[in-house]
Amino acid sequence: MASWTFLTNHAHVLVCIAKDPGVRVREIAIRVGITERASQRIVGELVSEGYVERRREGRRNSYSVKGRLPLRHPMDSNHAVGEILTVLAETDQ
Repeated sequence: MASWTFLTNHAHVLVCIAKDPGVRVREIAIRVGITERASQRIVGELVSEGYVERRREGRRNSYSVKGRLPLRHPMDSNHAVGEILTVLAETDQ
């Protein structure tokens, strides 16, 4: 396995949610290769910063990504999150 990657775990979590809005936190952790606790923390951060909306549907959560929000780094802030997800998640955000 590579010692570094181009995308952060936050980006990988966003991709998982964009591909499958009903994904469980446990499944996100498995797909990204992080602990379930780290997955919960990242989803919580994305929700609190407004990049992801969480809705309760019965016993499960459903998520939606706010693709029009800008990327957080100053070098990239003129681009929206949805631009990256269009490529990586093959979705129309």
